Amino acid sequence: MTSAGNGFRSKSGVGTVLLWMIGCGVSTAHTAVLTYHNDVGRTGQNTAEERLTPDSVSPSRFGKLFLHEVDGDVYAQPLFVPDLTIPGKGVHDVVFVATEADSLYAMDAKDNSGSNSEALWRVSLIDSRHGGAPGASALNASADLKCGAIVSQVGITATPVIDPATGTIYVETLSKENGSAVHRLHALSIATGAERPGSPVLITAAMPREGGGTITFDPLRQLSRPGLLLLNGSIYLAYGSHCDKTPYHGWILAYDARTLMRKAAFVTAPEHGKAGIWMSGAAMAADANGNVYLATGDGWFDTQKVPARELGNSVLKLALRPGRLALLDYFTPFNQARFSRHDGDLGSGGVVLLPWQPGEHRHLLAVVGKPGTLYLLDRDRMTSDDVHYCNRCSADRQIVQALAGAIAGGAWSTPAYWNNTLYVSGSNDVVRAFRLSNGRLNPEPDSVSADSCEYPGCGLSISAYGREKGILWALEAGSDRERHAVLKAYDARNLGRLLYSSQQQSERDDLGGVVNFAVPTVAGGRVYVGGSGRVTVFGLLPVR
Repeated sequence: MTSAGNGFRSKSGVGTVLLWMIGCGVSTAHTAVLTYHNDVGRTGQNTAEERLTPDSVSPSRFGKLFLHEVDGDVYAQPLFVPDLTIPGKGVHDVVFVATEADSLYAMDAKDNSGSNSEALWRVSLIDSRHGGAPGASALNASADLKCGAIVSQVGITATPVIDPATGTIYVETLSKENGSAVHRLHALSIATGAERPGSPVLITAAMPREGGGTITFDPLRQLSRPGLLLLNGSIYLAYGSHCDKTPYHGWILAYDARTLMRKAAFVTAPEHGKAGIWMSGAAMAADANGNVYLATGDGWFDTQKVPARELGNSVLKLALRPGRLALLDYFTPFNQARFSRHDGDLGSGGVVLLPWQPGEHRHLLAVVGKPGTLYLLDRDRMTSDDVHYCNRCSADRQIVQALAGAIAGGAWSTPAYWNNTLYVSGSNDVVRAFRLSNGRLNPEPDSVSADSCEYPGCGLSISAYGREKGILWALEAGSDRERHAVLKAYDARNLGRLLYSSQQQSERDDLGGVVNFAVPTVAGGRVYVGGSGRVTVFGLLPVR
Protein backbone atom coordinates (compact mmCIF):
# COMPACT_ATOMS: atom_id res chain seq x y z
CA MET A 1 0.00 0.00 0.00
CA THR A 2 1.29 3.46 -0.84
CA SER A 3 0.46 6.27 1.58
CA ALA A 4 -1.07 9.48 0.22
CA GLY A 5 0.84 9.22 -3.04
CA ASN A 6 4.17 9.93 -1.33
CA GLY A 7 5.93 6.74 -2.39
CA PHE A 8 6.19 5.10 1.03
CA ARG A 9 5.15 1.50 1.38
CA SER A 10 4.04 0.00 4.67
CA LYS A 11 4.49 -3.68 5.42
CA SER A 12 1.53 -3.51 7.78
CA GLY A 13 -0.72 -1.58 5.41
CA VAL A 14 -1.17 1.47 7.63
CA GLY A 15 0.86 3.85 5.49
CA THR A 16 3.71 4.66 7.88
CA VAL A 17 7.40 3.90 8.06
CA LEU A 18 7.93 4.05 11.79
CA LEU A 19 5.79 1.56 13.70
CA TRP A 20 6.69 1.76 17.36
CA MET A 21 5.95 -0.81 20.05
CA ILE A 22 4.75 1.34 22.91
CA GLY A 23 6.95 1.25 25.98
CA CYS A 24 9.92 -0.74 24.67
CA GLY A 25 11.42 1.63 22.12
CA VAL A 26 11.80 -1.06 19.43
CA SER A 27 10.54 -0.58 15.88
CA THR A 28 8.79 -3.35 13.99
CA ALA A 29 10.05 -2.05 10.65
CA HIS A 30 13.27 -0.56 9.30
CA THR A 31 13.71 2.85 10.84
CA ALA A 32 13.94 5.75 8.44
CA VAL A 33 16.56 8.43 9.04
CA LEU A 34 14.76 11.57 7.94
CA THR A 35 16.75 14.29 9.71
CA TYR A 36 20.15 15.09 11.17
CA HIS A 37 21.07 12.79 14.07
CA ASN A 38 17.88 10.75 13.66
CA ASP A 39 15.37 12.86 15.63
CA VAL A 40 14.59 16.45 16.54
CA GLY A 41 16.16 15.89 19.96
CA ARG A 42 19.40 15.18 18.00
CA THR A 43 20.18 12.08 20.09
CA GLY A 44 21.78 10.28 17.14
CA GLN A 45 20.26 6.93 18.12
CA ASN A 46 18.58 4.23 16.06
CA THR A 47 17.12 1.78 18.57
CA ALA A 48 15.64 -0.60 15.99
CA GLU A 49 18.86 -2.13 14.66
CA GLU A 50 18.78 -5.95 14.81
CA ARG A 51 21.62 -7.02 12.49
CA LEU A 52 24.50 -4.85 13.66
CA THR A 53 25.37 -5.94 17.20
CA PRO A 54 28.52 -6.09 19.35
CA ASP A 55 28.67 -9.81 18.50
CA SER A 56 28.30 -9.42 14.73
CA VAL A 57 30.50 -6.37 14.06
CA SER A 58 34.17 -7.36 13.74
CA PRO A 59 36.94 -6.95 11.13
CA SER A 60 36.28 -10.44 9.77
CA ARG A 61 32.49 -10.11 9.50
CA PHE A 62 31.91 -6.39 8.87
CA GLY A 63 33.35 -4.02 6.28
CA LYS A 64 32.87 -1.97 3.15
CA LEU A 65 30.24 -3.40 0.81
CA PHE A 66 30.28 -0.84 -2.00
CA LEU A 67 30.27 2.86 -2.75
CA HIS A 68 28.31 5.29 -4.88
CA GLU A 69 30.31 8.04 -6.56
CA VAL A 70 28.82 11.55 -6.67
CA ASP A 71 29.79 14.87 -8.24
CA GLY A 72 31.00 16.70 -5.11
CA ASP A 73 31.96 16.37 -1.47
CA VAL A 74 29.27 15.21 0.95
CA TYR A 75 29.15 17.34 4.11
CA ALA A 76 25.43 16.78 4.72
CA GLN A 77 24.47 13.60 6.57
CA PRO A 78 23.00 10.94 4.23
CA LEU A 79 19.30 10.27 4.86
CA PHE A 80 17.55 6.90 4.53
CA VAL A 81 14.02 5.86 3.54
CA PRO A 82 13.03 2.16 3.35
CA ASP A 83 10.52 0.64 0.92
CA LEU A 84 10.17 3.68 -1.30
CA THR A 85 8.41 3.35 -4.65
CA ILE A 86 10.39 5.00 -7.46
CA PRO A 87 8.18 5.39 -10.57
CA GLY A 88 9.29 2.97 -13.27
CA LYS A 89 11.99 1.45 -11.04
CA GLY A 90 10.07 -0.41 -8.34
CA VAL A 91 10.50 -0.43 -4.59
CA HIS A 92 13.89 0.36 -3.03
CA ASP A 93 15.54 1.19 0.23
CA VAL A 94 16.89 4.62 -0.69
CA VAL A 95 19.80 6.70 0.58
CA PHE A 96 19.60 10.43 -0.20
CA VAL A 97 22.92 12.21 -0.75
CA ALA A 98 23.40 15.98 -1.15
CA THR A 99 26.66 17.36 -2.56
CA GLU A 100 28.61 20.59 -2.57
CA ALA A 101 28.07 20.65 -6.36
CA ASP A 102 24.39 21.45 -5.62
CA SER A 103 23.19 18.00 -6.63
CA LEU A 104 20.79 15.69 -4.83
CA TYR A 105 20.90 11.94 -5.43
CA ALA A 106 18.48 9.13 -4.60
CA MET A 107 20.42 5.85 -4.66
CA ASP A 108 19.70 2.23 -3.92
CA ALA A 109 20.83 1.70 -0.33
CA LYS A 110 21.48 -2.04 -0.63
CA ASP A 111 23.22 -2.51 -3.95
CA ASN A 112 25.29 -0.82 -6.66
CA SER A 113 25.24 -3.54 -9.27
CA GLY A 114 23.35 -3.68 -12.58
CA SER A 115 20.74 -0.97 -12.90
CA ASN A 116 21.48 0.13 -9.32
CA SER A 117 24.95 1.28 -10.34
CA GLU A 118 23.27 4.51 -11.47
CA ALA A 119 21.24 6.82 -9.29
CA LEU A 120 17.52 6.07 -9.06
CA TRP A 121 17.24 9.78 -9.75
CA ARG A 122 19.59 12.72 -9.58
CA VAL A 123 18.81 16.42 -9.90
CA SER A 124 21.00 19.48 -10.25
CA LEU A 125 19.34 22.10 -8.09
CA ILE A 126 20.97 24.95 -9.99
CA ASP A 127 19.72 24.17 -13.48
CA SER A 128 16.81 26.02 -15.08
CA ARG A 129 14.24 23.41 -13.99
CA HIS A 130 15.16 24.12 -10.38
CA GLY A 131 15.31 27.90 -10.49
CA GLY A 132 18.92 28.39 -11.53
CA ALA A 133 20.01 31.08 -13.98
CA PRO A 134 21.95 30.12 -17.13
CA GLY A 135 25.54 29.29 -16.20
CA ALA A 136 24.80 28.87 -12.49
CA SER A 137 27.40 26.97 -10.47
CA ALA A 138 28.33 26.17 -6.91
CA LEU A 139 30.58 28.79 -5.34
CA ASN A 140 34.32 28.36 -5.53
CA ALA A 141 35.64 28.33 -1.97
CA SER A 142 38.94 29.95 -2.86
CA ALA A 143 38.02 32.44 -5.58
CA ASP A 144 34.52 33.46 -4.45
CA LEU A 145 34.73 33.10 -0.68
CA LYS A 146 38.46 33.29 0.15
CA CYS A 147 37.76 30.50 2.65
CA GLY A 148 39.11 26.97 2.83
CA ALA A 149 36.83 25.59 5.55
CA ILE A 150 34.91 23.73 2.83
CA VAL A 151 37.30 22.70 0.09
CA SER A 152 36.73 23.49 -3.58
CA GLN A 153 32.96 23.87 -4.10
CA VAL A 154 30.33 25.22 -1.72
CA GLY A 155 26.76 24.29 -2.66
CA ILE A 156 24.59 22.12 -0.38
CA THR A 157 26.18 21.98 3.07
CA ALA A 158 23.25 21.69 5.47
CA THR A 159 21.67 18.26 5.98
CA PRO A 160 18.23 18.21 4.28
CA VAL A 161 15.10 17.05 6.08
CA ILE A 162 12.32 14.71 4.89
CA ASP A 163 8.61 14.98 5.67
CA PRO A 164 7.25 11.40 5.61
CA ALA A 165 3.63 12.57 5.55
CA THR A 166 4.01 14.26 2.16
CA GLY A 167 7.06 12.47 0.79
CA THR A 168 8.95 15.76 0.51
CA ILE A 169 12.63 16.50 1.02
CA TYR A 170 13.64 20.08 1.84
CA VAL A 171 17.07 21.31 0.70
CA GLU A 172 18.97 24.60 1.07
CA THR A 173 21.28 25.49 -1.83
CA LEU A 174 23.96 28.12 -2.41
CA SER A 175 24.98 29.03 -5.96
CA LYS A 176 26.72 31.67 -8.04
CA GLU A 177 24.48 33.24 -10.65
CA ASN A 178 25.30 36.25 -12.83
CA GLY A 179 28.24 36.99 -10.53
CA SER A 180 26.20 36.98 -7.30
CA ALA A 181 25.63 34.47 -4.50
CA VAL A 182 22.11 33.05 -4.30
CA HIS A 183 20.43 30.94 -1.57
CA ARG A 184 17.26 28.95 -2.29
CA LEU A 185 14.97 26.64 -0.36
CA HIS A 186 13.69 23.66 -2.37
CA ALA A 187 10.86 21.21 -1.67
CA LEU A 188 11.20 18.05 -3.78
CA SER A 189 9.35 14.78 -4.17
CA ILE A 190 11.41 11.96 -2.65
CA ALA A 191 10.01 9.62 -5.30
CA THR A 192 11.05 11.63 -8.37
CA GLY A 193 13.14 14.67 -7.38
CA ALA A 194 10.55 16.98 -8.95
CA GLU A 195 9.96 20.37 -7.36
CA ARG A 196 6.73 20.75 -5.39
CA PRO A 197 4.37 23.59 -6.40
CA GLY A 198 5.78 26.93 -5.30
CA SER A 199 9.31 25.57 -5.05
CA PRO A 200 12.02 26.79 -5.01
CA VAL A 201 12.00 30.15 -3.24
CA LEU A 202 14.77 32.72 -3.06
CA ILE A 203 16.04 33.20 0.48
CA THR A 204 16.05 36.85 1.53
CA ALA A 205 15.49 38.63 4.82
CA ALA A 206 15.75 42.06 6.43
CA MET A 207 15.32 43.23 10.03
CA PRO A 208 15.13 46.74 11.47
CA ARG A 209 18.00 47.86 13.69
CA GLU A 210 17.12 49.09 17.15
CA GLY A 211 18.79 52.48 16.53
CA GLY A 212 17.50 52.82 12.97
CA GLY A 213 18.43 51.31 9.65
CA THR A 214 18.11 47.75 8.40
CA ILE A 215 20.02 44.49 8.75
CA THR A 216 19.92 42.66 5.43
CA PHE A 217 20.68 39.00 4.83
CA ASP A 218 23.92 38.93 2.81
CA PRO A 219 23.92 35.81 0.58
CA LEU A 220 27.68 35.93 0.01
CA ARG A 221 28.60 36.17 3.70
CA GLN A 222 26.07 33.71 5.12
CA LEU A 223 26.51 29.91 5.16
CA SER A 224 23.71 27.47 5.98
CA ARG A 225 25.86 24.95 7.87
CA PRO A 226 23.34 23.56 10.42
CA GLY A 227 20.94 20.89 9.23
CA LEU A 228 17.35 21.83 8.46
CA LEU A 229 14.62 21.42 11.08
CA LEU A 230 11.04 20.42 10.25
CA LEU A 231 8.70 21.23 13.13
CA ASN A 232 4.91 21.60 13.23
CA GLY A 233 4.58 22.50 9.56
CA SER A 234 7.54 24.89 9.49
CA ILE A 235 11.04 24.58 8.04
CA TYR A 236 13.79 26.25 10.04
CA LEU A 237 17.10 27.34 8.52
CA ALA A 238 20.10 28.68 10.44
CA TYR A 239 23.15 30.58 9.21
CA GLY A 240 26.70 31.35 10.22
CA SER A 241 29.59 32.49 8.06
CA HIS A 242 32.45 31.46 5.79
CA CYS A 243 35.67 31.49 7.86
CA ASP A 244 34.29 34.22 10.16
CA LYS A 245 34.66 36.81 7.41
CA THR A 246 32.75 39.87 8.56
CA PRO A 247 30.26 41.39 8.29
CA TYR A 248 27.85 38.54 8.99
CA HIS A 249 25.10 37.70 11.48
CA GLY A 250 23.56 34.64 13.02
CA TRP A 251 20.21 34.24 11.25
CA ILE A 252 17.30 31.86 11.94
CA LEU A 253 14.57 31.81 9.29
CA ALA A 254 11.23 29.97 9.50
CA TYR A 255 9.26 28.98 6.37
CA ASP A 256 5.84 27.44 5.87
CA ALA A 257 6.55 23.86 4.79
CA ARG A 258 3.55 23.79 2.46
CA THR A 259 3.77 27.18 0.74
CA LEU A 260 7.45 28.03 1.36
CA MET A 261 6.39 31.50 2.44
CA ARG A 262 8.69 32.95 5.08
CA LYS A 263 7.01 33.17 8.48
CA ALA A 264 9.63 34.82 10.66
CA ALA A 265 13.28 35.77 11.10
CA PHE A 266 15.58 36.20 14.09
CA VAL A 267 19.07 37.73 14.31
CA THR A 268 21.35 36.66 17.16
CA ALA A 269 23.44 39.86 17.26
CA PRO A 270 21.65 42.65 15.38
CA GLU A 271 23.92 45.56 16.35
CA HIS A 272 27.44 44.13 16.50
CA GLY A 273 27.08 41.17 14.15
CA LYS A 274 28.69 37.70 14.33
CA ALA A 275 27.25 35.16 16.84
CA GLY A 276 26.83 32.80 13.90
CA ILE A 277 25.07 29.45 14.07
CA TRP A 278 27.09 26.55 12.70
CA MET A 279 27.33 23.82 15.41
CA SER A 280 29.61 21.72 13.17
CA GLY A 281 26.63 20.93 10.98
CA ALA A 282 24.20 19.94 13.73
CA ALA A 283 20.58 20.89 13.19
CA MET A 284 18.68 22.96 15.72
CA ALA A 285 16.84 20.79 18.24
CA ALA A 286 13.16 20.97 19.21
CA ASP A 287 10.86 19.72 21.95
CA ALA A 288 7.27 18.48 22.01
CA ASN A 289 6.01 21.98 22.84
CA GLY A 290 7.37 23.48 19.63
CA ASN A 291 10.39 25.19 21.21
CA VAL A 292 13.64 25.41 19.23
CA TYR A 293 17.13 25.19 20.75
CA LEU A 294 20.55 26.14 19.39
CA ALA A 295 24.02 27.38 20.36
CA THR A 296 25.76 30.43 18.92
CA GLY A 297 29.42 31.03 18.16
CA ASP A 298 31.78 33.90 18.85
CA GLY A 299 30.31 37.36 19.02
CA TRP A 300 29.30 40.21 21.27
CA PHE A 301 27.19 39.51 24.35
CA ASP A 302 25.08 42.27 25.82
CA THR A 303 25.87 42.33 29.57
CA GLN A 304 23.63 45.34 30.26
CA LYS A 305 20.18 44.52 28.89
CA VAL A 306 17.92 41.74 30.10
CA PRO A 307 16.88 40.05 27.94
CA ALA A 308 20.09 40.51 25.99
CA ARG A 309 19.90 41.40 22.30
CA GLU A 310 23.50 40.50 21.45
CA LEU A 311 23.76 36.77 22.05
CA GLY A 312 27.23 35.51 21.23
CA ASN A 313 28.41 32.22 22.79
CA SER A 314 24.98 31.41 24.18
CA VAL A 315 22.38 28.64 24.20
CA LEU A 316 19.03 29.96 22.99
CA LYS A 317 15.44 28.80 23.33
CA LEU A 318 13.10 30.22 20.69
CA ALA A 319 9.46 29.72 19.72
CA LEU A 320 7.50 30.70 16.64
CA ARG A 321 4.87 33.31 17.29
CA PRO A 322 2.67 35.08 14.72
CA GLY A 323 5.08 36.94 12.47
CA ARG A 324 8.14 36.51 14.68
CA LEU A 325 10.56 34.18 16.45
CA ALA A 326 10.47 34.93 20.17
CA LEU A 327 13.44 34.48 22.51
CA LEU A 328 12.01 32.60 25.49
CA ASP A 329 15.16 31.84 27.46
CA TYR A 330 18.92 31.66 27.16
CA PHE A 331 22.14 30.81 28.98
CA THR A 332 25.53 32.47 28.52
CA PRO A 333 28.68 31.16 30.29
CA PHE A 334 30.36 33.51 32.77
CA ASN A 335 33.58 33.45 30.69
CA GLN A 336 31.94 34.21 27.35
CA ALA A 337 34.18 37.24 26.75
CA ARG A 338 37.25 35.02 26.96
CA PHE A 339 35.65 32.58 24.53
CA SER A 340 35.16 35.36 21.99
CA ARG A 341 38.69 36.73 22.37
CA HIS A 342 40.25 33.32 21.76
CA ASP A 343 37.91 31.84 19.12
CA GLY A 344 36.41 29.56 21.75
CA ASP A 345 32.97 29.03 20.24
CA LEU A 346 30.43 27.51 22.58
CA GLY A 347 28.43 26.85 19.40
CA SER A 348 31.05 24.62 17.76
CA GLY A 349 28.97 21.69 19.04
CA GLY A 350 25.31 20.89 18.61
CA VAL A 351 22.73 20.68 21.39
CA VAL A 352 21.04 17.42 22.46
CA LEU A 353 17.70 17.20 24.24
CA LEU A 354 17.66 14.32 26.70
CA PRO A 355 14.59 12.16 27.41
CA TRP A 356 12.67 12.62 30.64
CA GLN A 357 14.93 12.35 33.69
CA PRO A 358 14.09 11.66 37.34
CA GLY A 359 14.75 14.29 39.97
CA GLU A 360 14.25 18.03 40.11
CA HIS A 361 15.26 18.74 36.49
CA ARG A 362 13.26 16.49 34.19
CA HIS A 363 13.83 18.13 30.82
CA LEU A 364 17.52 18.53 30.15
CA LEU A 365 19.69 19.86 27.34
CA ALA A 366 23.38 19.05 26.86
CA VAL A 367 25.95 21.02 24.86
CA VAL A 368 29.75 21.15 24.65
CA GLY A 369 31.92 23.40 22.48
CA LYS A 370 35.55 24.33 21.88
CA PRO A 371 36.28 25.19 25.55
CA GLY A 372 35.56 21.54 26.46
CA THR A 373 33.06 22.21 29.26
CA LEU A 374 30.00 19.97 29.15
CA TYR A 375 26.91 21.97 30.13
CA LEU A 376 23.65 20.50 31.38
CA LEU A 377 20.67 22.89 31.31
CA ASP A 378 17.06 22.63 32.41
CA ARG A 379 15.03 23.33 29.26
CA ASP A 380 12.03 24.49 31.29
CA ARG A 381 14.12 27.12 33.08
CA MET A 382 17.66 27.38 31.80
CA THR A 383 19.00 29.36 34.77
CA SER A 384 17.93 29.76 38.37
CA ASP A 385 16.39 33.13 39.27
CA ASP A 386 16.67 34.07 35.57
CA VAL A 387 20.40 34.77 35.95
CA HIS A 388 21.04 34.19 32.27
CA TYR A 389 24.63 35.41 32.62
CA CYS A 390 26.62 35.59 35.85
CA ASN A 391 28.79 38.71 35.55
CA ARG A 392 32.17 38.62 37.36
CA CYS A 393 31.62 35.04 38.46
CA SER A 394 34.16 32.21 38.48
CA ALA A 395 31.67 29.43 37.75
CA ASP A 396 28.18 28.88 36.32
CA ARG A 397 26.28 27.77 39.41
CA GLN A 398 22.93 29.00 38.09
CA ILE A 399 22.56 25.96 35.79
CA VAL A 400 22.11 22.27 36.52
CA GLN A 401 25.73 21.31 35.88
CA ALA A 402 28.97 22.36 34.17
CA LEU A 403 31.73 19.74 33.84
CA ALA A 404 34.88 21.74 33.06
CA GLY A 405 37.42 19.77 31.05
CA ALA A 406 34.98 17.02 30.15
CA ILE A 407 36.64 17.08 26.72
CA ALA A 408 40.35 17.79 26.69
CA GLY A 409 40.62 19.04 23.10
CA GLY A 410 37.30 20.82 22.66
CA ALA A 411 34.30 19.64 20.65
CA TRP A 412 33.39 20.12 17.00
CA SER A 413 30.53 17.62 17.07
CA THR A 414 27.18 16.75 18.60
CA PRO A 415 27.01 14.38 21.57
CA ALA A 416 25.05 11.15 21.16
CA TYR A 417 22.62 9.74 23.72
CA TRP A 418 21.52 6.18 24.49
CA ASN A 419 20.39 4.23 27.52
CA ASN A 420 20.88 7.05 30.02
CA THR A 421 24.40 7.75 28.78
CA LEU A 422 25.84 10.76 26.94
CA TYR A 423 28.72 10.17 24.52
CA VAL A 424 31.15 12.96 23.60
CA SER A 425 34.15 13.27 21.30
CA GLY A 426 36.82 15.95 21.25
CA SER A 427 39.72 16.94 19.06
CA ASN A 428 42.78 14.71 19.63
CA ASP A 429 40.98 13.18 22.59
CA VAL A 430 39.46 9.87 23.57
CA VAL A 431 35.72 9.26 23.23
CA ARG A 432 33.98 9.42 26.60
CA ALA A 433 30.70 8.07 28.00
CA PHE A 434 29.08 10.00 30.88
CA ARG A 435 26.34 8.26 32.83
CA LEU A 436 23.26 10.17 34.02
CA SER A 437 22.03 9.62 37.56
CA ASN A 438 18.97 11.44 38.95
CA GLY A 439 19.19 14.13 36.33
CA ARG A 440 22.91 14.85 36.67
CA LEU A 441 26.02 13.60 34.92
CA ASN A 442 28.49 11.55 36.89
CA PRO A 443 31.64 13.73 36.97
CA GLU A 444 33.88 10.85 35.86
CA PRO A 445 33.22 9.03 32.59
CA ASP A 446 31.73 5.57 32.78
CA SER A 447 34.15 4.39 30.09
CA VAL A 448 36.58 5.85 27.56
CA SER A 449 38.03 4.62 24.30
CA ALA A 450 41.62 3.38 24.22
CA ASP A 451 42.34 5.37 21.05
CA SER A 452 41.68 9.03 20.27
CA CYS A 453 40.09 10.97 17.43
CA GLU A 454 42.28 13.44 15.57
CA TYR A 455 41.13 17.00 14.84
CA PRO A 456 38.27 17.83 14.71
CA GLY A 457 37.20 14.74 16.62
CA CYS A 458 34.69 12.06 15.63
CA GLY A 459 31.11 12.36 14.45
CA LEU A 460 28.97 10.05 16.60
CA SER A 461 25.90 7.86 16.03
CA ILE A 462 24.31 5.05 18.03
CA SER A 463 22.70 1.80 16.91
CA ALA A 464 20.96 -0.56 19.31
CA TYR A 465 17.98 -2.86 19.70
CA GLY A 466 15.96 -1.09 22.34
CA ARG A 467 18.18 -0.95 25.40
CA GLU A 468 20.40 -3.80 24.30
CA LYS A 469 23.20 -4.44 21.78
CA GLY A 470 24.36 -0.84 21.65
CA ILE A 471 27.16 0.25 19.33
CA LEU A 472 28.73 3.71 19.27
CA TRP A 473 29.79 4.54 15.71
CA ALA A 474 32.54 7.15 15.41
CA LEU A 475 33.65 8.72 12.14
CA GLU A 476 37.12 10.28 12.24
CA ALA A 477 37.87 12.77 9.49
CA GLY A 478 41.62 12.98 10.05
CA SER A 479 43.96 15.94 10.00
CA ASP A 480 44.06 16.70 6.25
CA ARG A 481 42.80 15.45 2.89
CA GLU A 482 45.77 13.14 2.47
CA ARG A 483 44.77 11.13 5.52
CA HIS A 484 41.69 9.08 4.78
CA ALA A 485 38.69 8.99 7.07
CA VAL A 486 38.26 6.17 9.60
CA LEU A 487 35.02 4.48 10.69
CA LYS A 488 35.11 2.96 14.18
CA ALA A 489 32.62 0.90 16.19
CA TYR A 490 32.75 0.65 19.98
CA ASP A 491 30.72 -1.40 22.43
CA ALA A 492 28.40 1.32 23.74
CA ARG A 493 28.44 -0.18 27.25
CA ASN A 494 32.25 -0.24 27.36
CA LEU A 495 34.08 2.14 25.05
CA GLY A 496 37.33 0.40 25.92
CA ARG A 497 36.17 -2.43 23.64
CA LEU A 498 36.83 -1.48 20.02
CA LEU A 499 34.71 -3.75 17.86
CA TYR A 500 35.90 -2.57 14.47
CA SER A 501 38.01 0.06 12.72
CA SER A 502 38.30 0.54 8.97
CA GLN A 503 42.06 0.86 9.54
CA GLN A 504 42.18 -2.81 10.55
CA GLN A 505 41.38 -3.75 6.94
CA SER A 506 42.64 -0.54 5.37
CA GLU A 507 42.91 -1.79 1.79
CA ARG A 508 39.50 -3.45 1.76
CA ASP A 509 37.66 -0.79 3.77
CA ASP A 510 39.28 2.45 2.58
CA LEU A 511 36.95 5.43 2.99
CA GLY A 512 38.71 7.93 0.79
CA GLY A 513 39.32 11.62 1.48
CA VAL A 514 38.49 13.75 4.46
CA VAL A 515 35.25 15.65 5.03
CA ASN A 516 35.15 17.42 8.39
CA PHE A 517 32.20 17.10 10.79
CA ALA A 518 30.62 14.17 8.92
CA VAL A 519 28.22 11.90 10.82
CA PRO A 520 27.61 8.23 9.95
CA THR A 521 24.04 7.14 9.23
CA VAL A 522 23.08 3.70 10.58
CA ALA A 523 19.91 2.09 9.21
CA GLY A 524 18.67 -1.25 7.93
CA GLY A 525 21.80 -3.17 8.90
CA ARG A 526 24.16 -0.79 7.08
CA VAL A 527 26.27 2.26 7.79
CA TYR A 528 26.36 5.13 5.26
CA VAL A 529 29.32 7.50 5.27
CA GLY A 530 29.51 10.68 3.20
CA GLY A 531 32.93 11.73 2.01
CA SER A 532 34.99 13.25 -0.75
CA GLY A 533 33.02 12.60 -3.95
CA ARG A 534 31.36 9.46 -2.63
CA VAL A 535 29.06 7.79 -0.15
CA THR A 536 30.47 4.53 1.20
CA VAL A 537 28.23 1.72 2.43
CA PHE A 538 29.35 -0.66 5.20
CA GLY A 539 27.62 -3.77 6.51
CA LEU A 540 27.96 -7.44 7.33
CA LEU A 541 30.13 -9.12 4.71
CA PRO A 542 28.74 -11.94 2.53
CA VAL A 543 29.46 -15.39 3.89
CA ARG A 544 31.94 -17.12 1.61
